[in-house]
Amino acid sequence: MKIPATHLALPGHFPNQPIVPGVVLLEAVVQALAHDRCRVTGFPAIKFLAPLMPEQEFGVVLTAKRPGLSAFEIRVGLDKLVSGTVAHDPIGSEVA
Repeated sequence: MKIPATHLALPGHFPNQPIVPGVVLLEAVVQALAHDRCRVTGFPAIKFLAPLMPEQEFGVVLTAKRPGLSAFEIRVGLDKLVSGTVAHDPIGSEVA
């Protein structure tokens, strides 16, 4: 996937040399889990390691750690840009 150069978050992040904001990258993790019929309940740990440029192809890799918690990485090729853990519940589960 990639974030288009026309994305609304880019002009202010940063003028004349935009990078994709971290919150936009985390939205990609949320979307990846939605495809697995899960909803995100939190991000217990996040490390931003390198910037993503507009139009740059990237992928989201999810690895289950235990029920309700997965590790994630956002990568460009073999280069890791973001890593962390994401808490989630199956869609349709009741919230206490």
